[in-house]
Amino acid sequence: MRRHPAAKEAISLLALILVGALGAFGAAQPKPKPKPRRTHHSRVVPDRGDPTKYDVADFDDPVVRQIAVDALGHEKGSVLAMDPTTGRILAVVNQKMAFSSGFEPCSTIKPVIALAGLQEGAITRDTMIHVGRRRYMDLTEAMAHSNNNFFQEVGTRLGFETVHKYATLVGLGDRVGYGIPEEQTGKLPEHPPLFGGARMYSFGQGIKITPFQLASIASTFANGGTQFYLQYPRTQEEIRDFQPRIRRQLDIAPLLPDLREGMLAAVLYGTAKRSNDPYGEQALGKTGTCNDESVGGRLGWFVSYADEAHPKIVIVVLLHGGSRIISGPHASEIAGRIYRSLYVKNYFNDTSASNRDSSAMAAGASH
Repeated sequence: MRRHPAAKEAISLLALILVGALGAFGAAQPKPKPKPRRTHHSRVVPDRGDPTKYDVADFDDPVVRQIAVDALGHEKGSVLAMDPTTGRILAVVNQKMAFSSGFEPCSTIKPVIALAGLQEGAITRDTMIHVGRRRYMDLTEAMAHSNNNFFQEVGTRLGFETVHKYATLVGLGDRVGYGIPEEQTGKLPEHPPLFGGARMYSFGQGIKITPFQLASIASTFANGGTQFYLQYPRTQEEIRDFQPRIRRQLDIAPLLPDLREGMLAAVLYGTAKRSNDPYGEQALGKTGTCNDESVGGRLGWFVSYADEAHPKIVIVVLLHGGSRIISGPHASEIAGRIYRSLYVKNYFNDTSASNRDSSAMAAGASH
């Protein structure tokens, strides 16, 4: 069928009009703005500040202190380093926090519960405890993964009085330093909690512990049972006249391999694996993460020592803040940076390190 020429022109004109209208409509519509992308980083920014602001560190070990300061950065936390063979404090970063009245120990109380359980015969290293539906754990795995049910069961078997006895024995609720007037005693409850003590055995609920007390416990485990007084020489005379002082000798040497195995497992594949350096010095440790209602916010602990065969240093890292990044695993990550840097500087192989550092501190203090 043939179309009339006028009809063709009308159809063409109508098509042009429609195309123009559609173009004008499209041009009038604003382009949608892209939705802002949410990132995990925005939710894990730690509390920032200068942790060294109030420190007086003229007599700290210069190598250990600088490495600890660099590893901690501007996070709200504290680092304490000590020599487990003498009790000498090598460095304290953020002294204001370290000398505070104490914090809940979180899961760092678990080695104390384990020690009591082993000594009292409530468990052995091979005792399997029911921790969940069709799930059992022995001491090594419970320490590695910081299983709460395991240690609550051990503590319940022991009872409050026995747990209190061992907590007192390792120095909780008392000063573990000698000649450190700023040190505080923390808090060890004299009576069991009104609503049961299970969380005391897994989180240390009701207990206040200081970095000095945690360092003392780790030092005692590291050196075979000698609890040295912690000493913090801060004058040339104190450095020159320093002598180790024994606070207490604990007969725990036969139990230590079982405890150490769990602390090693925590570093190799458990909650503290961020601290592990397969090419450096082997560390052993225990993490702790919890909310501390008395001070507000979250706590992240890591107590550790290295090396396993010839322990030379104990490191305690404490973090406090409101961010989710505040945790025991993150504290172990900071400790891992310290251990790696010490290894790079040949700290563990330099047998003259103590004499070298004493000379450096004395020289630096004379300026």
